[in-house]
Amino acid sequence: MDYCGPDPDHFNQPNQHSSNSENLFGPLHKGIVYLNKPKQIIAETLQRSKLIISFPSNPIKHSTNHKTPSMVIKCDAVVIGSGSGGGVVAGVLAKSGYKVLVLEKGNYYARKNLTLLEGQSMEQMYLGQGLLATSYMEAVILAGSTIGGGSAINWSASIKTPQHVLSEWSKKYELKLFESQLYQEAMEVVCEKMGVQCEVQDEGFNNMILRKGCKELGYEVKNIPRNSSSDHYCGWCCLGCKDGRKKGTNETWLVDLVESGNGVILPECEAIEVVHDRKKGKDRSTAKGVVFEFKNQDGEKDFCLVESKVTIVACGAMCTPLLLKKSGLKNPNIGKNLHIHPVVMGWGHFPAKSWPDVEKKSYQGGIMTAMSSVVEDFNESGYGVIIQTPALHPGMFSTVMPWVSAIDFKNRMTKFSRTAHVFALARDKGSGEIRPKTSISYNMDKLDEKNLNKGLEKCLRILAAAGAEEIGTHSNKGRTLNVKNASFDEFECFVKEESSKGLSDLSTLICSAHQMGSCRMGVEMGGSAVNPNGETWEVEGLFVADTSVFPTALGVNPMVTVQSIAYCTAQAVLESLGRMEEAA
Repeated sequence: MDYCGPDPDHFNQPNQHSSNSENLFGPLHKGIVYLNKPKQIIAETLQRSKLIISFPSNPIKHSTNHKTPSMVIKCDAVVIGSGSGGGVVAGVLAKSGYKVLVLEKGNYYARKNLTLLEGQSMEQMYLGQGLLATSYMEAVILAGSTIGGGSAINWSASIKTPQHVLSEWSKKYELKLFESQLYQEAMEVVCEKMGVQCEVQDEGFNNMILRKGCKELGYEVKNIPRNSSSDHYCGWCCLGCKDGRKKGTNETWLVDLVESGNGVILPECEAIEVVHDRKKGKDRSTAKGVVFEFKNQDGEKDFCLVESKVTIVACGAMCTPLLLKKSGLKNPNIGKNLHIHPVVMGWGHFPAKSWPDVEKKSYQGGIMTAMSSVVEDFNESGYGVIIQTPALHPGMFSTVMPWVSAIDFKNRMTKFSRTAHVFALARDKGSGEIRPKTSISYNMDKLDEKNLNKGLEKCLRILAAAGAEEIGTHSNKGRTLNVKNASFDEFECFVKEESSKGLSDLSTLICSAHQMGSCRMGVEMGGSAVNPNGETWEVEGLFVADTSVFPTALGVNPMVTVQSIAYCTAQAVLESLGRMEEAA
């Protein structure tokens, strides 16, 4: 396959065995607290961060789930999730002087303690160990589950909220936030914090092919803004960033939290219930904190009660609805309106003897540096597709490639390092629902299917125009075309047939790396789960700050948008905490 395994540069750098803790473990090491330590060590660590902790001699029965917390932590704000939503809120609140506790069910993997092995990294850093899918296999789901969330394993694309989306959300959905100066300021702050820039010094294999194919065909192609430096030539960032130059929340906002001295991050701690109660005469309850589970010093499951003034849920669009429902919230919009940015891919084989440079490999270089909007159609309908490139190491490559026979599969795998992929990503009108026990349904809209068909046609044409010897899709028929030996008519027939196949009958693999909308924001409870400040309609002091609050699908990579919304939500949380202080 001509695959080197983990990035060899990662393990050959001279500071690998340095005593500098940051080089070894990343910038959060002083703020990470594991609860499988002796109680005295846990207490001393949390108290240094100004959190109050106690160990009741007679653990109290608590909540409808009858958990018995053996530990109680008191803070101003508890943030559940450390990704692009939770990380931002935690950083803003801690820098403002509030005592913040961050809970993350994943673990901390950063810099020198990364393995960059595909199988191990997927198990450690992805939701469902990278094997999550909708209930009837309509789509394969990739989502982060580690400190830094999706921002720790994503592909760097950092695109501001498109203007047509801002207009739709502010006008059609009457969310004035998205036409406000605050939101514009939030996008600027977020992009500056992540060091977003557009330059590319040395382009990787897939993106070179996308760019060349577009130029040959006269299609628009442009650089993608990224939260990494122009010389960041790393194809392993989907398995964690080896040097911290990709600025996820684990390298930015959570660093603010740690450096402020006002909070800590607890890995391997899973929230199981938001605690809230209703006082007499009030029409809604008030958030009081959260119960979470962890493994104690003896390796046994234990429970902790966090008592907080405000609670921020940022578990991501896949998990936030489940936690809210387990916590007794009844709003029927929770879990519905899930959008997934469905993706279909075309591939092209470029033998080493052909363009581009024989040294280029499909798994090396910046994962996303170029994109085309040749079929985006956003100005007309507001819905369409964009064309970009993915990260595929051998395990994922083998998963998405169709199975025809053993010998055919072996042949495809031997071409791995010189097989380029280009994908079409739809801003979907279709939607799904998340139900208890992570049951995920999804129904593709006919418009989405039509747009993806158009996008797939362009992907195949781009690959051929760039010089591919052989092209194909992920249709289960496994058809391929030798472009060099095909006539014009044969080529046109193949492209049109392969790109017009149905996509809702499980015959072609659909992938998703972006999930959103499952607790959408709105101006009234009837059609939404949270209000324009990100606060749940049912529970005062309970906020949601992740992609689940998107009113619709976005259409582009969501990192800048979710961080910007979370920044605005953090301002609302600050106001809420300020009112509490005044009332006290």
